[in-house]
Amino acid sequence: MRKVTLEQIAQKREEIINACEQLYQTMSFKEITLKEIGNITSFSRPTIYNYFETKEEIFLALFQREYDRWNEDLTAILDGNGKLSKAELSEKIAASLAGREQLLKLLSMNNYDMEANSRQELLTAFKQSYGRSLQLMHMLLEKFCPDMSVTDIRNFIYTFFPFMFGIYPYTSVTEKQRAAMKEAGINYVYQTVYELTYGCIIRLLGE
Repeated sequence: MRKVTLEQIAQKREEIINACEQLYQTMSFKEITLKEIGNITSFSRPTIYNYFETKEEIFLALFQREYDRWNEDLTAILDGNGKLSKAELSEKIAASLAGREQLLKLLSMNNYDMEANSRQELLTAFKQSYGRSLQLMHMLLEKFCPDMSVTDIRNFIYTFFPFMFGIYPYTSVTEKQRAAMKEAGINYVYQTVYELTYGCIIRLLGE
C-alpha cells in the first residue's frame, strides 16, 4: 500500500475545505452536504471521511482558516506601524474585517452545533486560532493605546468580539429583507462592514 505523506494529507484536507468554501458562496449551511462537497473534489465522497467525520468539521476547518487569515491582517497592522492614533487604529481594524466577509458570515451561524459535532482535537485547533485573534487584539491595544489599562483592554475585547457575531446580518441584507423592513415602516439606515465596525471601535476607545 502506498504511504500517504503528511503533505498529501494536508493537500486533501485543503481541497475539501476549498470545495466547502466554493459551495458556501451560493448555498446555505443547511443546503451543503458531504455529497455536494464530494461532487466538486477530485476523489470520491467516502474518501472525505478519512479527513473529516462530519460536515460541521469541514465548516469548522474553514472557520479556523478564516481566523488565521484575519490574524495575518492583524499581525500586519501590529508589525507594520510604529504609532497609530485611536482613529487610525479603528480604521485599520475596520478595514481588516471589511475584507473578511466570509469570517463574518461564519460568525453569524449557529456555532454551537458546529462545535458540538466536531472532534475535540479539531475544536481545540480552532480555538487556538480564535485565541490568537484575542491575543493580537490585546497586543494592538497595548501598543497603540498605552492609556488603556488591562481592565480597559479586557472590556474592549469582551464587547467587540461578541459584536462581531452581528456584523454580517446587519450589513448583508437581501432585497426581501429590505422590502419587509420598508413594509414594516422601519426607517433603517444600512451601513457597510467598515462603517459599522469603525463606529463601534471608535466609541469603545472613547474617541
